[in-house]
Amino acid sequence: MSSVQYGSDEIILPQHATDDSAATTASSEGEGIADSANLVKENIGVQTAMKAEKKPEVPKGLVKMCPTCKNTVLAEDIRKGLYSCPKCHSYFRIPSHTRIRMITDPGTFEEWGADLRSADPLEFPGYTEKINAVETKTGLTESVITGKAEICGEPVCIGVCDARFLMGSMGEATGERIAQMVERATEEKLPVVIFTCSGGARMQEGILSLMQMAKTAAAMKRHSDAGLLSITVLTDPTTGGVTASFAMLGDIILAEPGALIGFAGPRVIEQTIGQKLPKGFQSAEFLLEHGFVDRIVERKELKGVLYQLLSMHSDSGKRPSGLDWENTVPDGFAVGAYEKQETDADDEKKQTAWDHVKHSRAKGRPLGQDYIQGLFTEFMELHGDRNFGDDPAIIGGIGRFCGMPVTVIAQAKGHDTKENMQRHFGMPLPEGYRKALRLMKQAEKFHRPVICFVDTPGAFCGTEAEERGEGEAIARNLYEMSSLKTPMISIFVGEGGSGGALALAVADQVWMLENAIYSILSPEGFASILWKDGKRAPEASEAMKLTAGDLHTLGVVERVIPEPDELTVASMRPVLESIQEEIRKYLVSLDGLSGEEICKRRYKRFRGL
Repeated sequence: MSSVQYGSDEIILPQHATDDSAATTASSEGEGIADSANLVKENIGVQTAMKAEKKPEVPKGLVKMCPTCKNTVLAEDIRKGLYSCPKCHSYFRIPSHTRIRMITDPGTFEEWGADLRSADPLEFPGYTEKINAVETKTGLTESVITGKAEICGEPVCIGVCDARFLMGSMGEATGERIAQMVERATEEKLPVVIFTCSGGARMQEGILSLMQMAKTAAAMKRHSDAGLLSITVLTDPTTGGVTASFAMLGDIILAEPGALIGFAGPRVIEQTIGQKLPKGFQSAEFLLEHGFVDRIVERKELKGVLYQLLSMHSDSGKRPSGLDWENTVPDGFAVGAYEKQETDADDEKKQTAWDHVKHSRAKGRPLGQDYIQGLFTEFMELHGDRNFGDDPAIIGGIGRFCGMPVTVIAQAKGHDTKENMQRHFGMPLPEGYRKALRLMKQAEKFHRPVICFVDTPGAFCGTEAEERGEGEAIARNLYEMSSLKTPMISIFVGEGGSGGALALAVADQVWMLENAIYSILSPEGFASILWKDGKRAPEASEAMKLTAGDLHTLGVVERVIPEPDELTVASMRPVLESIQEEIRKYLVSLDGLSGEEICKRRYKRFRGL
């Protein structure tokens, strides 16, 4: 087929209409010319008819096709939806300047490093021309814009990658802009927020592009060592050298829904292994499940989430004596008539140890997540161990205790059978303990107290736990928790089974609710091992000295917190208020102590047991 232009329209003609050999087959030269003339007239007539029937064209830029659902949608509707499809809600990529306007306060952005521009270090054929063409088309001078701004009044250094500039690839100038921005943030003691969007290294700059991975990672390390916060927001796509450097080094890693995130691209992987990848592979949701992302955030919530994180970290490390310690237990927790202030010895004697075991396991007893809801405001759950997965048997994150930023970690059972199975009955896997430790180390960096709620029959028992190193994960927690230079409180609110409980209880203070238990093994397991008869569990529970009263006498716990005869979510307000007061008093008592002094006290505590 060939094309012939008539004015501005293009008509696709049959091959023989422009083939010189077609004319030579005519009986005479005149007949061939006549036939050709008639054919042209015929096609002009067809064109005229087509113009008459042609529908009005949609103005350029008025509509776009969604690459996900393939529907045609109005560009204005896309913009109103924060660059998302109004039909399938998938995201379009956002230009860097637009992203900055969406996230930062008006008039606060000050660009840095605009003079750093791509060169041609390898004198790669056609590279300079390509750069010039992209600059002309996009108005950009590099694949990242960096600078300083404010988010809801919180000062921040910000970097935003832009896929329009050579697919956001990282060349020498890109790496230099990011490194200089992070270095300046370190000097000015400011947090860093980086939005990633990149296909990876820039091939035309070869080994020098590769070196930008080391450069940016080193700058992020120095920023972290200065005790400063970094947040990376992974958008579509984040791959290659960007993924393998600054993108995955944030203290907190957020991601947009559905974003492609990975090291090798999916096409490369498929070609290498000769297999089709499963649906959702390398998506943000895939990375959340596998422990590499803290949270997936919708665009409409992103500015608010960033502000919450920035404000909590700017308040971290404030002295407890300077805080307003008002009661913050939510009104949703009913006020009860329970007024008992300390454990009554006579009541303790009326209950057997087995009664305490049954109370600790009672259906309807408040769980770790109920204590989080009742004691902390602005709680934000953070996910993942940055190694393998996210264990739902442990909930962890940051929140405020009477206004003070704290890290909260809780072993979590389920309120019903379905949730119990999802959380595997509160028995953590190795990735659960590693997630907890990651959050504890983060708390140490930002001088936040750590408050743990213990409620587990024990660590998960199964082949997958052993394959992933359950013993090592527990041992590592004990090892690291012994020297964390930040206040730590562990509160047993239900069952406390063996090393699975101890892995969250190497703390400065260990408290127990009146009917909680803490033991080397379950009574059933203890009886089976020693007496070969699991039915002797009630007898074993007496011998094991596992009640709160017993453990207080042994010096294993510092405080026993009273509770009503039947502790439920509806009756737990007095317990929440007691816990709140005890935490408040303890944190105030530490005011002025250094992290080293806190560690020495903790070591001395366990050294004496």
